[in-house]
Amino acid sequence: MDLGGRTVVVTGGTRGVGAGIARAFARAGAEVLVCARRPPEVPLPGAGFTAVDLRDPAAVRDFFAALPRLDVLVNNVGGAPYRLLAEAEAERHARVIELNLTVPLTASVAAYGHLREARGSVVMIGSVSGGRPSPGTAAYGAAKAGLESLARSMAVEWAPEVRVNTLVVGMVRTERAHLHYGDEDAVAAVARTVPLGRLAEPSDIGRAAVFLASDAAAYISGASLLVHGGGERPAFLDAATANKES
Repeated sequence: MDLGGRTVVVTGGTRGVGAGIARAFARAGAEVLVCARRPPEVPLPGAGFTAVDLRDPAAVRDFFAALPRLDVLVNNVGGAPYRLLAEAEAERHARVIELNLTVPLTASVAAYGHLREARGSVVMIGSVSGGRPSPGTAAYGAAKAGLESLARSMAVEWAPEVRVNTLVVGMVRTERAHLHYGDEDAVAAVARTVPLGRLAEPSDIGRAAVFLASDAAAYISGASLLVHGGGERPAFLDAATANKES
């Protein structure tokens, strides 16, 4: 897909899924700008970088105000450490919600004027954690559920000038996958739980984001696109004894 002449901002796009998204838009011909607190350890081909503390609303407003043009905003910044609810103060969980829900809201509102002028689009990077129980990352799951709801409301409020959609992302193999799943044997075991037999690569998420931002998705708004390899096999199927070959 050709996105030549369009300007794209990817928040938190310095590594992992965000870097995959930035690379995909650059390959599609877009002018890509990544923003985060720290620059990428490895420069991203075809993408610029601006240091922004995305939790600082004033800094976010200044960043977007300085842009000459914006066609696509990808709200990728987010994440959470493994932390059981009762093992941390509520304030720590609240910071997870801030990063994964409030920050995308702040960025979207700050970018709205540019996006409306360009008749552009917003792509939220959601998670399957927002649609199922997420023990150990409960605040993250709650924030991602809220992000989908936010995107659907934004899609109605900002139509017809701005389209807003969510990529609901499953498990992804990134440079930090071991922190979530363990060693290579554990990663392989987790991958076998996915119907397509593997974890997503960041490039899989990038290509889906490019699609939602492209003219091929011109009539798609307020949608949630599942990018999870078929989801998860229901646990009861393996526990049940009925309807199994002997």
